[in-house]
Amino acid sequence: MKKEDKERVVAELTERLRTSETLIVADYRGLTMPQIDELRGKLLEHGARFAVVKNTLTRRAAEAAGADALLALLEGPTAIAFLEAEGDPVAVAKALADAARTSRVMTIRGGILEGRAIEGAAVEELAKLPPPDVLRAQVLGAITGPLTAIVGLFTAPLQDLYGLLDARIEQLGGEADAAEPEPSGSEPQSASEPAATAEVEPPEAPSGSEPQGESEPAATAEAEAPETQAQETTETETQTSEEDQ
Repeated sequence: MKKEDKERVVAELTERLRTSETLIVADYRGLTMPQIDELRGKLLEHGARFAVVKNTLTRRAAEAAGADALLALLEGPTAIAFLEAEGDPVAVAKALADAARTSRVMTIRGGILEGRAIEGAAVEELAKLPPPDVLRAQVLGAITGPLTAIVGLFTAPLQDLYGLLDARIEQLGGEADAAEPEPSGSEPQSASEPAATAEVEPPEAPSGSEPQGESEPAATAEAEAPETQAQETTETETQTSEEDQ
């Protein structure tokens, strides 16, 4: 490699180390080129660029970028997965761990996570974490859980008060329903009043006076009967006197 090419590679590595807060270093020894290309494609999907580097040039770039924690990991054939700003560190660690498990030749040495140096075992533990969305939900649940319990302690007395008020309202409603039949009980009495009135009305009705009016002719006829008998007696006496003469 020409000196100009080496300077260009060192400049590119220096820029990547300065802009990447997270990276994972692996020993790719034993991997074939197709396997490296396949792994590079998977890592690219998760926001990481996988590059095979020379240790001498990478040391120069690490010293220039101030990434001293990387120097201890540059032993043997080295490949680095540079995580971009929108990359998923959990998915990248999982992809590297799966490749190491399936190939049985690649090993993970360690890396830098958010500016802190981590070992290979930490990378494997990172690979076991759930996806970021699930992890955020779990963290949010852990934070809001105690807050929900505290809110429950404060709202429980209010709920009890609401329960007592509802029970009292239902009790008052039941008493009101029980008191409603009383007016309905008085209605039959008012209904019976016309019946009682009807029983008293016949003597007062005009129809009651009509029998009295009908009895008057009977009384007149009785009064007229003696007069008729007297007239008949007089006529008989007259006829007898005439015959005697």
